[in-house]
Amino acid sequence: MATDAGTDPVAVTLAEIARIAGVGRAAVSNWRRRYANFPSPVGGTDVSPHFSLTEVEDWLERENKMKGKVNPLDRLWPAYESLGDRETTGLLIARAGLRLSGLQANCTELGRLDDPRQTQLMKRTLELASHGDHQAVFQFLLERWLRTHVRQVATTPPQLADLMANIGAVLHSNDVRSVLDPACGSGTLLLASGRQWTVGQPSIGFLGQDVDPVMAELTRARLAISGFSKADLSNVSLAAGDTLRADAHPGVLADVVLCSPPSNERDWGHAELATDPRWVYGQPPRTEPELAWVQHAAAALAPGGVAVLVLPPAVAARRAGRRIRAGLLRAGILHSVIALPPGAAPPYGVGLHLWVLRADEGAQHGRPRQAELTLVDTTHDMSPMAVEGNGIDWPAVTAHVLDVLNGKSTRGSVSLPVVDLLDDQVDLTPARHIPRTQAATAIDLQRLWAQFGMHASDMRGAAADLSKLDPGNHDGSVSLIGVGELERAGALEIRPGQGLPEELVRRGERRAGETRVLTSTPSSGREAFWLPDSVVAAGRRDNSLTVSTAQDVIVSVLARSFDVQVEGDSPSVLGPQLSLLRVNLAILDPWFLAGCLRAPANVQQAGTHASTTSRIDVRRLQIPRLSLTDQRRYGEVYRKILVFESALQDMREVGAQLSRSLGDLLAAGRLLGN
Repeated sequence: MATDAGTDPVAVTLAEIARIAGVGRAAVSNWRRRYANFPSPVGGTDVSPHFSLTEVEDWLERENKMKGKVNPLDRLWPAYESLGDRETTGLLIARAGLRLSGLQANCTELGRLDDPRQTQLMKRTLELASHGDHQAVFQFLLERWLRTHVRQVATTPPQLADLMANIGAVLHSNDVRSVLDPACGSGTLLLASGRQWTVGQPSIGFLGQDVDPVMAELTRARLAISGFSKADLSNVSLAAGDTLRADAHPGVLADVVLCSPPSNERDWGHAELATDPRWVYGQPPRTEPELAWVQHAAAALAPGGVAVLVLPPAVAARRAGRRIRAGLLRAGILHSVIALPPGAAPPYGVGLHLWVLRADEGAQHGRPRQAELTLVDTTHDMSPMAVEGNGIDWPAVTAHVLDVLNGKSTRGSVSLPVVDLLDDQVDLTPARHIPRTQAATAIDLQRLWAQFGMHASDMRGAAADLSKLDPGNHDGSVSLIGVGELERAGALEIRPGQGLPEELVRRGERRAGETRVLTSTPSSGREAFWLPDSVVAAGRRDNSLTVSTAQDVIVSVLARSFDVQVEGDSPSVLGPQLSLLRVNLAILDPWFLAGCLRAPANVQQAGTHASTTSRIDVRRLQIPRLSLTDQRRYGEVYRKILVFESALQDMREVGAQLSRSLGDLLAAGRLLGN
């Protein structure tokens, strides 16, 4: 039961109750309002109340509110969270990971478990894991902990970590014997290194350090449970501490250094490290902590070693760092700068850079040599499912970067002599140096012209049909009927969109077992949000979610983004700014209804005109009173209008790309006439 971890009750939030019961959060809020015997809060705030897990489970069973089999892990996590302290919870999860990996001896490094609550909770965890996948149990606890403390902990996306490890593998010419991450966080980069190099190289060493002791121990547990060593962690050296001030691996030279260092830190040791021997290329200014990390990585490289660092784009151009950038270029250690698309890693609104360092084999750092710098721009490698900058096409980005570094492609890249970059700015931003005309190849132009022709054909076909329509003479004989009246007559049903369980909504590309979530109409193209099918099914049963079916009419009710769309075959979950009109098909044609509702004049009459944030009153919208046969005829016309609109929009977008590409080629003297 919930009190196994101690005498104090385990507290759960509304979101956790929803997960345990297998319903949406809105359903739990409805239960609180409808049932007088729903458990009272035991803590928290009015906005985020906490409830006793024991009382909640008893109530759910008594009221028969459990929807299917409950995931035991959903009951386990609240007990961890009830410990309250971030450090205590994180260290206990790390201990659980080590125990589950079979490395019990390493648990002594975390101290003894004197707290009976923690002791009992550890027993529950081990018992639960004994019936399933040890790694899955640990991964569940780790992900919940990271999600809970997302504002304090920034993690490297696994796709980016794999790309960085791949870069190291491409550029390192010999066997890799050691990998270092001096700001290891939760260990994602070291895990990627393990996937890249442990096969056939069992003796490889992994070194890491993090200023947060909790993160260092979680990294140790992740490596252990991921099978980095079956017997012990003798090939892993992890430490807690400030790497710049107190390097835990002094004198170590690694074959590969992967690092996503903290950014924009002002108290990084500027004054006390003024004479540090690592500053071969210049003392980093107080406002340039990232360049301190770059030089630390350079100092830690073995001959022939490769370092890959994730850095803010400003590091490539800030005036304060130009002397160090120039020093790195003159030494020939800076191999390439790679611009990533926005959304590749936190902060997701910024297009970060990868800096790749490569030490000369048999040479000391700082030895001058003539070299080139490779600049790569991947900022256009975005997925068609891109949503607010978070739709990276990782396979395309990876192939783009590796092809350039392997010498198989020059697309979106340029290699410049160092001397050409040693000006007053020493600006290493890829977009400043890569000609836009590189993107406009003959193949690209053929593709754009083919797309333009296809859209033009669609538009001509729709225009030919629409131009035959005769508006005729309107004598005012067609009467109108409002949507509100249609609702009262049973011709349609209006269902407003609901608040969504935000902690369960995922953005990105669709995975198996997920249903699309709409925050605006499908025609806007911003539907790449997803909910688990099980949550959607539960929400449909208890009416806590509004789920569409084929031929429902979806209306965006905000005046500034008003739109109407007829749902296709795939169901969707509607957010709070949408309404669903479910029509009686024996009375109304959905395409006719959508076309009439979407008419600008109709919308103008139904709006409040108070502001762009005002809502359209759907019930005030009107449609003509027509027979079902005439409705269907008008519905077909509306479909042709949509084809015309879509083709016109597509032509505009492709035409703009063509115009820009042709203009760039013209200015570069690369257009040949007949």
